[in-house]
Amino acid sequence: MSLQLILGSSGSGKSYQLYQQMIEKSLQNQDTSYLIIVPEQFTMQTQKDLVAMHPRKGIMNIDILSFLRLAYRIFDEIGHKEQMVLEDTGKNMLLRKVVANKAKDLILFQNNVRKQGFISELKSLMSEIFQYSVTEEQLQKMEALADNRPMLQAKLKDITTIYQGFRELMENRYITAEEILDVLTEVVEQSEIIKNSVICFDGFTGFTPSQYKLLSRLMKLAKGVLVTVTIDPRESLDGIDEEFKLFHMS
Repeated sequence: MSLQLILGSSGSGKSYQLYQQMIEKSLQNQDTSYLIIVPEQFTMQTQKDLVAMHPRKGIMNIDILSFLRLAYRIFDEIGHKEQMVLEDTGKNMLLRKVVANKAKDLILFQNNVRKQGFISELKSLMSEIFQYSVTEEQLQKMEALADNRPMLQAKLKDITTIYQGFRELMENRYITAEEILDVLTEVVEQSEIIKNSVICFDGFTGFTPSQYKLLSRLMKLAKGVLVTVTIDPRESLDGIDEEFKLFHMS
């Protein structure tokens, strides 16, 4: 296991250096897989760039994937039986049922459930909660901390009520797209693809908690992990950084 960070400012050639390095290594080690993970919207462009750079104009042992495509690749390899993944329409339908079932338990949201766009806003909120691995216990803790702010506390109580109902309807039947990486983290150790791979992450400004959990597993299993990080060379990498600074996330 090894971790390599490629640091540099925007436009300094981090991606070019990474791709060039992967092409050279892939030609030298043809029995090793090289997985380049990029945001979903950049997969096709990255493939095009790599093919153009490759001396043989083909990338036999290099794969360009997003996090979700990586998950489905591993599930297919290990024969993992997937639960049905809820898309936005399915989330909206379940939330409508939850709100109808829990209407008497809602405090502030009770009068808003019939307003246009309310269910869509709830769907976005649930997606954020799952994406950032917020648990029911954390919601309840936030509710308790808001004791001196009754309006906020009531909102948090309603959110917790809806979250509980949403979880109950989904249990053992569905998962959200945001939970797929949590499932992958649990089964990734079974993958031989990962154990025989060098994995690169390029084009990300930051990672969600579920992505961090997966990264920690991949670092233990893969032959090597490389990550490009956008940061000005003049920035100090020592000491504790402040949240307000431009490159704090990096």
